[in-house]
Amino acid sequence: MKIFTSSQISIIDNYTIINEPICETDLIKRAAKKLYEWLKTEINKKQQIFIFAGPGNNGNDAIALTSILAARDFNCKLFLIKNKTFKSEPRKELLGETYLFGSVFVKEVEVDRDIPEIPSDAVVIEGIFGTGLNRCAEGIYCPIIERINNSGAKVISIDLPSGLFSEENANPERNAIIWADMTLTFEFPKLCMFFKEAAPYIGKWKVLPIGLHNEIIEKTETNFFMLTEELIAKEIKRRDKFSHKGNFGHSLLIAGSYGMGGAAVLSAKGAMRSGAGLLTVHIPKLLYEVIQISVPEAICSIDLSDSIFTYVENIENYNTIAVGPGLGKSPETVDGLRKLLKSSKKPMIIDADALNIIASERDLINLIPEGSVITPHPGEFARLAGETENSYDAVIKQSEFSIKHNIVVVLKGAHTSITTPEGEIFFNSTGNPGMATAGSGDVLTGVILALMAQGYSSKVAAFAGVFLHGLAGDIAVETTGENSLMSSDIAASLGAAFKRIGY
Repeated sequence: MKIFTSSQISIIDNYTIINEPICETDLIKRAAKKLYEWLKTEINKKQQIFIFAGPGNNGNDAIALTSILAARDFNCKLFLIKNKTFKSEPRKELLGETYLFGSVFVKEVEVDRDIPEIPSDAVVIEGIFGTGLNRCAEGIYCPIIERINNSGAKVISIDLPSGLFSEENANPERNAIIWADMTLTFEFPKLCMFFKEAAPYIGKWKVLPIGLHNEIIEKTETNFFMLTEELIAKEIKRRDKFSHKGNFGHSLLIAGSYGMGGAAVLSAKGAMRSGAGLLTVHIPKLLYEVIQISVPEAICSIDLSDSIFTYVENIENYNTIAVGPGLGKSPETVDGLRKLLKSSKKPMIIDADALNIIASERDLINLIPEGSVITPHPGEFARLAGETENSYDAVIKQSEFSIKHNIVVVLKGAHTSITTPEGEIFFNSTGNPGMATAGSGDVLTGVILALMAQGYSSKVAAFAGVFLHGLAGDIAVETTGENSLMSSDIAASLGAAFKRIGY
């Protein structure tokens, strides 16, 4: 799914009005109907509903919703935030329809004393500002927002919490932004929804399609995308009846050190559960029995060292190599990684301690084979590329890093972002907080390794691997709950994840 900036969304709205064609008022009513379809199962007619409408299009959506709710006997109170601008023709028409319902309490809010007291058991639906906001809330808007936030009522925002910017929120004004419990956004998620700075204000969110024109959506270019099940299902290949293990690649996983054998086990399980034809795990001698017992499907390659990675031979025999989980950072391992990077010509997957070594040995960055996938968490990425001020800044720097080094970067987080050498930025839509647990990233490395070895491009292997890994976590958490989820549960649920998307 494409993600657009606020200015692009405005263009798409206007194109829809002209080319569907549909009048602006009818498009507003269409959006209001979608809001109602969600709301009707979430609120009841006994609850008081306080609806706040600002001066722009978001306010018009709120007014149109009021008419629908009032027509169905919901207990609505509409508060129009007054400003000096002349009321638009759509607003006049929408207000005229609202006034037809004598049961609707309508009041203009111009000064502080006009702001209503809001009971904690009420529902607030707010359409004060929309996605076109370009400066912080001020004047009468601030005490209104403060009153809503302090009410204790359930707060539902239309399209975006008022006061929040659609893209970057570097230093949010906490007292000038609505703290929503739920955000019902139209047609596309907004970019800020994938950033941690906006999360406290947005709450949960859901995309409501309102039928914007497909032609303009298709031809409007963007670098930002959200991963969906439809996209992943389209990319995954079905297996031929007469295929054999050799058709699905021979992967090499270089992982583990004494005391960190679990990282190798989890990564190996992630690979085997993701369709690896053959998997060789290169490990220190002391981990031999651990791997043989835990992952009997894997072949073992034994390092000359008892406890660390130092060197691996014959890497040309493998379709794809992953290195890093549980590796440690001993001088011998640093030297071994340097030799590996110098000799490897094929794209690799580089994770964990291998990334930390590269961050401390800066010349190694230029040895990473083109088309490789690196999978840092935010701390590891900061060590590689430098500190960033906020999530928006981080994803832009991530994209620049991908382009500069011609690699795919998987920056792990609540909405893991995947950037490509072509400048594309994908945000994941699966996963849950229970996956913030030791070993989760090791499983992901194995998943991406198996997909690349099967012939998927670095980009597809990365975004499909991230999506399926998150989906496996979502399936596992249904049984374990978030607090008890372990990384081995994620690996065990990968089969169900593939099955969920039809494979």
